[in-house]
Amino acid sequence: MPSRPAPAVTRRPDLDWIRVLAFFTLIVFHVGMFYGPWEWHVKSPHEVAAMAPVLMATSPWRLSLLFLVSGAATRFMADKMTVAALTKARLARLVPPLVFAVLVLVPPQTYYQVIEQAVTPVETYYPAFYLKYLSGTGHWCRVNDCLTTPTYNHMWFVSYLLAYSLGLSVLLGLAGERLRAAGTQLEARLVGWRLMALPFLALCALDMLQLRFPITHWMLHDWYNHVLSFTVFLFGFLIAKSLPLRDGFIRWRWWGLALAVPAYAVVAYYTWAYPFGAPPAPLGIRAAMRLVYAAQQWGAIVAALGFGARHLNRDGPVLRYLVQAVFPFYLVHQTITVVAGHNLAPLGLPQGLEAAILVVITFAGCFATYEIVRRVNFLRPWFGLKRLAPPVKTEAVQPQSQTQPAQA
Repeated sequence: MPSRPAPAVTRRPDLDWIRVLAFFTLIVFHVGMFYGPWEWHVKSPHEVAAMAPVLMATSPWRLSLLFLVSGAATRFMADKMTVAALTKARLARLVPPLVFAVLVLVPPQTYYQVIEQAVTPVETYYPAFYLKYLSGTGHWCRVNDCLTTPTYNHMWFVSYLLAYSLGLSVLLGLAGERLRAAGTQLEARLVGWRLMALPFLALCALDMLQLRFPITHWMLHDWYNHVLSFTVFLFGFLIAKSLPLRDGFIRWRWWGLALAVPAYAVVAYYTWAYPFGAPPAPLGIRAAMRLVYAAQQWGAIVAALGFGARHLNRDGPVLRYLVQAVFPFYLVHQTITVVAGHNLAPLGLPQGLEAAILVVITFAGCFATYEIVRRVNFLRPWFGLKRLAPPVKTEAVQPQSQTQPAQA
């Protein structure tokens, strides 16, 4: 008896949920950066050294997962339009928010950063600061480096996503069908234990590059990050519609968790043993930790994709609302956190209360921004939303006079 053809996959609600939850995790992560020992734009005067191992619970895998899901979302777009239309759609969605952020959303972050960190004179009058920010004439320096403006801060993710989307358009234009066929080949190869082992080994090789090319988040000097992020972006594009691989992630979800949790324990201990600012570990230990990092990375991604496909596969009004809201959230969240964190610190609140207030302010500001933006058609493209179509005007039907005959 011939088998039935696999149903066409037009949408993956589980991937939408994963994207939303990963971005929400990122918001909390950036609140943690305000207290952690690593460098950030503004810092709490009461540093929490123990925050570093906590932040490492998601740091190795969260952004890779987001690039993977972004690649999958691009696949669903690409299969419904031409390469030219896809390119136009990605430019329309990503360029205006990137420009708006650099000109409007990021400058307040930079303003408070130079107030807290610069050792050179700082203009506290914001319009004067902003003119120097735009012209790149601020000369705001710390002991060892100076700040280049204009800058994009957290919008590096959007700029990279734009570059990868354009790169994918080139690949589709040159070898679209062969590229899609590579997804079928991946599906055939990543069966059974290979789904756990082969991508993990690939990540081990990629993560070794960080020993030579540390992450900078600058477009032209971030080789390891580009190789890793574009690879997982392309991987997401190739596997987006594969039901066998979706089912494979479901089957291996507990194994992924079993790989990620002990790997995280080792990463957390390493972060405690070699804290930020201390002499680095010997090269051999750092190389071994890249393998552990890859284990946490791939194990967490397998677990997220598997548990998401198993338990987050239902659509609904809440998901549709959050899917639209998540990009505006990403645009504004860090500015809200930086401004609120800097101004909360002088109040001397208990640290736990201050952190809770900072989380609430950040999320409340994100929701308020989205509720305003989604109602104002002019603002929507600057926050990554499509313009609303104008309402269709219908002429009222006049009741026919009883004394006039109907027109034929």
